[in-house]
Amino acid sequence: MLKYRFHVLFICMYLLIHPQWMHGQYINEEPFAHTFSIVAFDPETGDMGIAVQSHWFSVGTTVAWGEAGAGIIATQAVVNIGFGPNGMALLKKGISPDSVLHKLLQADPARDIRQLAILDTNGNIAVSTGKMCVAEAGHQQGRFYSVQANTAESKDVWKMMAAAYEQTDGPLAARMIAALEAAQAAGGDIRGKQSACLLVVRKKPTGKIWLDRKVDIRVEDNPDPIKELKRIYIIKTAYDAVNLGYYYLEKNDPDAADEAFNKAEKLNPGNSEMKFWYAVELANKGMDDRALDVFKTVFRQDPVWKIKMLPRIVNAGVLNVPSELLKRIEKL
Repeated sequence: MLKYRFHVLFICMYLLIHPQWMHGQYINEEPFAHTFSIVAFDPETGDMGIAVQSHWFSVGTTVAWGEAGAGIIATQAVVNIGFGPNGMALLKKGISPDSVLHKLLQADPARDIRQLAILDTNGNIAVSTGKMCVAEAGHQQGRFYSVQANTAESKDVWKMMAAAYEQTDGPLAARMIAALEAAQAAGGDIRGKQSACLLVVRKKPTGKIWLDRKVDIRVEDNPDPIKELKRIYIIKTAYDAVNLGYYYLEKNDPDAADEAFNKAEKLNPGNSEMKFWYAVELANKGMDDRALDVFKTVFRQDPVWKIKMLPRIVNAGVLNVPSELLKRIEKL
C-alpha cells in the first residue's frame, strides 16, 4: 500500500503546482512507470535495443518502443505513452532524435515529470530527465547508448549501468541485460522489483515484423524480473541455435548442424523437444545413424516422445522414412 500512497501524494503535489495538467488527457491515460532503462545501438550489426526494469506491472507495454527503420524510444517516470508512437512516426521521417525530443517535450505541459530517451538507426541519441522526476533521477550517455533512471536508490544506479554495458562483451541483448543487473546491484528502484522487458530490432525493416524484432521478451510480474528475463533470453538463444541447425540441415551440412544443436543443448540442457525434432529432421534427410543416436537419447530422457508422439507424426507424414528405419526407431 505504501507505493500507492507515494504515487497519489506525488501526483497531488504536482497538480497543485501545475493545475493545467488536470485539463488535459493525462490523468486517466498515463501510467506511472518509475524505472531504469538502457537504449543502445550495435554499430557492427545495426541492431537497436532497449532493456528496462520497474516496480510496476508490465513495464514493457508502456515504456519500451522500437521499430526497424525508425529507432528506439524509452518513455518513463510518469509515462506519456504518446511519446512512443508519435516519436516513431517522426523518426521514420528522418527527423533527428534531438528534434524529435524537442517536439515531443514542447507539446507536453507535463514535461517536467517525464524521462525520455530516443535513439535512431545510426545510433544518434537524445535524452532528457525532467526536473521534477522523482529522485534519484538522471541519465548518462556513452558511445551509441544511454542509460536513465528515476526513483533510484542512488546516482550510482545509472553510473553502474553504463560501466557494465561498456565492460560486457557479446550480443547487444546480453550487454543490456548486464546493465540491468548492475543497476539492481547498485540498489535499483527504491520500491523494489516487478517487471522487465528486452527488445531488439533490426536497423533496416524487412517488411515482416516477426523478422524485424530479433528479441522481444517481457516479464510482466515476477519477484526477480531481471533474473527471469535473463533466463528466458538464454532459452530464446537456444532456440535460435536450433533454427540455425535446421538451416544447416537444409544446406546438407550436418557437421554445422550438429554444432548448432550442441550449442542449443548447452544453453538449454534437458529439453527433449529440441532434440526430438532434430532427430526427425536427420531421419527425413537420410542421416540414419545420427538420427538414431538422437532418438535414443530423447526416448531415454522422456518416453512420451516414443509412446505418444512418434506414432502421431508418422501418421501425419511429418516423419517420412523407409519402413526399415522406422522399425529401428521403434525398437529403441
